Amino acid sequence: MQISTIDLIVFLVFTAGTVLFGSSFVRKNNNAADYTSGNGTMPGFVVGMSIFATYVSSISFLALPGNAYLGNWNSLVFSFTIPIAAIIAAKFFVPFYRNISSISAYSFLEERFGYWARAYAASCYLLTQIARIGSVLFLMALPMSSMLGWSIPLIIILTSICVIIYSVLGGIKAVMWTDAIQGTILIIGAIMCVLILLFSLPDGPVQIFKIGTEFNKFSLGSFGLELNTSTFWVMLMYGTFINLQNFGIDQNYVQRYKSARNIKSARFSTLFGGLLYMPVSFFFFFIGTALFAFYKVNPTLLPVEVTGDKVFPYFIINQLPVGVTGLLIAAIFAAGMSTISTSINSSATIILTDFFQHRKKELTEKQNMKILYFASFVLGLFGMLVGLAMMSVKSALDAWWSLAGIFSGGMLGLFLLGYISQKVKNVHAFVGVIAGLSLIAWITFSGQTVLHNYMTIVLGTLTIFFVGFGLSLVMKRKV
Repeated sequence: MQISTIDLIVFLVFTAGTVLFGSSFVRKNNNAADYTSGNGTMPGFVVGMSIFATYVSSISFLALPGNAYLGNWNSLVFSFTIPIAAIIAAKFFVPFYRNISSISAYSFLEERFGYWARAYAASCYLLTQIARIGSVLFLMALPMSSMLGWSIPLIIILTSICVIIYSVLGGIKAVMWTDAIQGTILIIGAIMCVLILLFSLPDGPVQIFKIGTEFNKFSLGSFGLELNTSTFWVMLMYGTFINLQNFGIDQNYVQRYKSARNIKSARFSTLFGGLLYMPVSFFFFFIGTALFAFYKVNPTLLPVEVTGDKVFPYFIINQLPVGVTGLLIAAIFAAGMSTISTSINSSATIILTDFFQHRKKELTEKQNMKILYFASFVLGLFGMLVGLAMMSVKSALDAWWSLAGIFSGGMLGLFLLGYISQKVKNVHAFVGVIAGLSLIAWITFSGQTVLHNYMTIVLGTLTIFFVGFGLSLVMKRKV
């Protein structure tokens, strides 16, 4: 099926409009505070939609249905932990960061343990965001390739250019306002797709649940206690730690906490953005199961080589009505652009605050802006290269989650050490980090089969915290 003129127009108008709208904010960025936090003037609803859109990317829109299509709803367990993290963030993390003068999430670590801790966390964050940009770019290229008939590498490069233009020029205001629009389109697109799939089978919605139950598609995974496979408990632990890290020490979120008009607005936006993800992620998993049922009933409609993350894009191109296809492609593209632009802006902010402004020589506003623009551009290019490398992986979702666990380096443990206990000193924290990184390296590179890769962030965090905290108690007794 070749894309219709109407669908192409819908997509192109949306893309061009987003780039132009985002770029128009360039005139409103008079200084670094404008560029990184909007000077704390953003409405709560916009900030909340931005938090939601940051979390929901092409990874959610394509990889979650692909994951459900290949397996079951085990990965939905990850979403169960997001409301918990959002509530904890609204009560503790939001006021904590609102009381810190620096826009950086990691300035607190320097106050507690010295600059090495800040640089370590900032470096881990940058690696994580580059991996995320690459994963999103790759997943965004899949439906575009099917729709336009262009090669995936070419699409990754072209979409990178589009996003880099408005995220570099527009700053955080452009990112959050476009996030709000893109998030709305994404929700509408997901709901439309669910409604269409519900009535696409001969026997109606009941047939989806019948086939899904027959093939165990609604399972949340094994409840066994083994740690070398993605059981319910492994996913629950991974989700809890990664989401506490996201809402607690992720620069993407910290910038949004500080961009809201006041603490009440910041708390509202955190809860709104976090809680909204739960029902939307449910839609994505349902789409994957419904696609499995649809192609089980209509096996001749799906080529053998189309599987996993590629099934949903194929359905969008070949089964949806004219006009709806364009909207869904625009929604997927919107999801990807919002995540990429957020990662670029937050990473550029970290480069400025944690590596350049930390030097003794004070920078002028003109120098600050030059660094932000240049860093944003370079980070976009690095993300593009990772996106090209993602073409060789079987499941982009699994690849991203594994990379996130590795690159995060258990830095949540370091933050908790400083946040919970005032007795932990520099040397205790440093030894804890070394122990945590050693364990992460062993899990990742030793070829062991005892632990699943998702356990890297769980055990890395716990090791850093308990080793550091334990040393503070032991050394205090000796003294």
